[in-house]
Amino acid sequence: MNQLQKLLETIVKIFNVKELRGKILFTAFVFFVFRVFVFVPVPGVDLESIKRLFGENQLLSLLDIFSGGTLANFSVMSLGLNPYINASIIMQLLQMVFPKLEELAKEGESGREKINQYTRYLTVPLTVIQAFGMYILLLNAKIIERLDPITLISLVFTMTTGTILLMWLGELISQRGVGNGISMIIFAGIVGRLPIGFAQQVSVFDPSQIRNLVIFVAMALLVVVSIVIVTEARRPIKVHYSRRAQEGAPSAVSSYIPLRVNQAGVIPIIFAVSLILLPTTFARFFERSPNVVIANFAQSLQRLFSPDQIVYNVTYFLLVVAFTYFYTTVAFNTKQISEMLMKQGGFLPGIRPGSPTKLYLDFVSLRITLFGAIFLGLIAILPSIGQSLTGIQTLLIGGTGLLIVVAVILETSKNIESQLVMRDYDTFLRRGI
Repeated sequence: MNQLQKLLETIVKIFNVKELRGKILFTAFVFFVFRVFVFVPVPGVDLESIKRLFGENQLLSLLDIFSGGTLANFSVMSLGLNPYINASIIMQLLQMVFPKLEELAKEGESGREKINQYTRYLTVPLTVIQAFGMYILLLNAKIIERLDPITLISLVFTMTTGTILLMWLGELISQRGVGNGISMIIFAGIVGRLPIGFAQQVSVFDPSQIRNLVIFVAMALLVVVSIVIVTEARRPIKVHYSRRAQEGAPSAVSSYIPLRVNQAGVIPIIFAVSLILLPTTFARFFERSPNVVIANFAQSLQRLFSPDQIVYNVTYFLLVVAFTYFYTTVAFNTKQISEMLMKQGGFLPGIRPGSPTKLYLDFVSLRITLFGAIFLGLIAILPSIGQSLTGIQTLLIGGTGLLIVVAVILETSKNIESQLVMRDYDTFLRRGI
């Protein structure tokens, strides 16, 4: 009861703060605009045929998560934020290859703004390429009857414009709303589909499956709790900063480096999805080949990498684990951290500054990341596990969707809480307390 009262007081407090109330209402307005565009279809395409295609292809349904729910409706924002996310990943990788980009990223706010601008530029050609790929997919699926330049240009232009608009809406949320705009858009897409999915589940519900439904709900709750624990879990690494006291004797100030168990977030799953789709994507181009050997090989490849096959799930799991380690080295740059500590006069207790500090951070990071990598891998293949245990073939939301939703809620809650704390602090200062 006390917790509920505290929650209600916090909500009232949030809406009593004019600036915070404005940010929340602005974010809600952007969500509304986004959801309106979700139901505006690309002109000249048979929506019923597309819905059947998505109903038969679980891999496309997986991509629909990252499009914010726009792909299944084949709306003007069908590609969602996939090109922007891919562009962001490429830019982060390029920073490791090109020293000039790495130096630019270290230049503070101005450097980050230039990197963001390059990311926007890169998003446009990636969107064009992905839109063309979508056109070829529809052509092979016989949804588009023949190769038509007018239809191709119209589809590519519409999808590219939709992605740029969605990217702009995400940046508006980051600047004038609450939370990270890109994450919030994906969150809105996932949550926005839940009522429709729930209604579909109710319409096909079989009372004899009540036991499986209970197992499914219990699994979902367990997964949510696990995601919260792993997302919040940190391994603090103690740091001492040497300084001189007023008397002239040396003293030390302690601090911590918070090493997260899931340092990479949901990025490894996005990487893995991009690669796991390649075999079936290429197979679709050759499944109707006049060469019988090539056609049979393409069809076998599609069956092998179907989401209900063990080869697909094992490969997907291993890719997520590998990319988790890879992206953790990008997000938690031990060389950069050790150099920064040495410049600031910081050191780890019992560890010499410089190279030994880097080696120690590498050792701790590798051990901590192992658990996070395995956890992310299990989350990625959770739909297959859930379907095999419960028999429910149409899950409302997969493990990846749950991970995104929970992570965004936690991050946004912290953002709002920090703004409330800062406001209270400013109020105390004005009152002279």
